[in-house]
Amino acid sequence: MGAKHFFLAALAALGSAGIGDAQAPKPGALETYKDWTVGCDNRNRCEAVSLFPEGGAWPDSPIMVGVVRDAGPDGAAEVWVSRDAKGGGEFSFHVDGRKVASAMSRDGDATLRGPQASALAIAMARGSVLEIKAGNRSLGKPSLAGSGAALRYMDARQGRAGTSTALVATGAMGPIAVRAAPAAPTIRRAPLPGTAAPAALWREELTAIGKFTGCAEEMKGAEPPQLYRLSRTETLILVPCGSGAYNFTSIPVIATGDAGRRAFRLAGFDMKPGWSEEEARPMLVNVGWTQDKLRLDSFAKGRGLGDCGGSEAYVWDGTRFRLIEATSMGECRGAWHWIRTWSAQVTE
Repeated sequence: MGAKHFFLAALAALGSAGIGDAQAPKPGALETYKDWTVGCDNRNRCEAVSLFPEGGAWPDSPIMVGVVRDAGPDGAAEVWVSRDAKGGGEFSFHVDGRKVASAMSRDGDATLRGPQASALAIAMARGSVLEIKAGNRSLGKPSLAGSGAALRYMDARQGRAGTSTALVATGAMGPIAVRAAPAAPTIRRAPLPGTAAPAALWREELTAIGKFTGCAEEMKGAEPPQLYRLSRTETLILVPCGSGAYNFTSIPVIATGDAGRRAFRLAGFDMKPGWSEEEARPMLVNVGWTQDKLRLDSFAKGRGLGDCGGSEAYVWDGTRFRLIEATSMGECRGAWHWIRTWSAQVTE
């Protein structure tokens, strides 16, 4: 497989990936305000999450709090709290020394909905100190620095500013003035293939695919490439192409033809996976495959400092992989909760 052939195949893959396509998905970006980060997806569902104070010591038992809200006049705020714990019990939420709300927890997680959630979100935006307790025992004090700005951003993004439904940027207009949620993109998944498993790669094919992907060295000592049936004539091959402390990378290849003489091309995507470092090679991280959904998942684990990575989920439509969900963690300051930045509906 010569360099010219690889270059032409790469260009073909990029063409099918929809580069420059006006319909290509555009996941939302995260905004950070002091110790809070906030992001919204293409349907204007927004979520704001607390971070550990910058430069501060990480607590022995970290606890996080977040506010999530769907778009539209009827979208109600929810507040969740999460900590690494087992068992259950009642959590109470105190802002500047005043108890505002309470909720039952399970394995360290609790969610508030309805008027309690709205009251707590508003109190956090206006307050200085949040303390979460289990009985008389303090579980932690997530920072509120930047929470008001994050929720104001959420109000603006959802078109709530100046209305009675806003959490921070309230006004005289009623719910009818709030923008409706945009329609979700619809993606038709390819028909499920038969149950026959693809034939394993022959020795010559292993050599060829290593050269084609540029992963020959990384394949040595690694697990063999994984093969999955896409259709009667096409097979997805996930080629191992390196690993680090937490992340294992793979190059997705589509194979056609008879075993022993299969032809290879790079898999096409409507949006290049976030970990891809080279324009000509889509690169997946910690890849997962769900055969009965023709679903491909890629997620990069956080590095502890700076950008904390994200994840993408795709479905095969018979021609290329189409993005159905994207999430991001933004800064790695205790934000182990990933915020959704893109979503689509899948039909058969």
